[in-house]
Amino acid sequence: MADQSRAAMVYDAKKKSLLIAYLLWWFLGSLGIHRMYAGRMASGLVMLVLFVVSLVLTFVAVGVLGLLVIGAWWLVDAILLPGMIESYNLRLIDRVS
Repeated sequence: MADQSRAAMVYDAKKKSLLIAYLLWWFLGSLGIHRMYAGRMASGLVMLVLFVVSLVLTFVAVGVLGLLVIGAWWLVDAILLPGMIESYNLRLIDRVS
């Protein structure tokens, strides 16, 4: 019983919140911070690098395409975010139990 209580406490301490994920998505979404929060570090870093490179290349008018891709990706993530958080929390349950 003590192991189950400890596992429940660890889960509660480490689980991710969908509300926080959406706040990160809204305010820092084009930087991929919401993906990193959801445990998707690789795609979050790709999104961050794509944003920075596109922003730099905007001065030569090529980066606008990258920013359009980031914008589309950002909108799609609004739909995918609940699944990402649920997946993270389910993996967390497997680790703590």
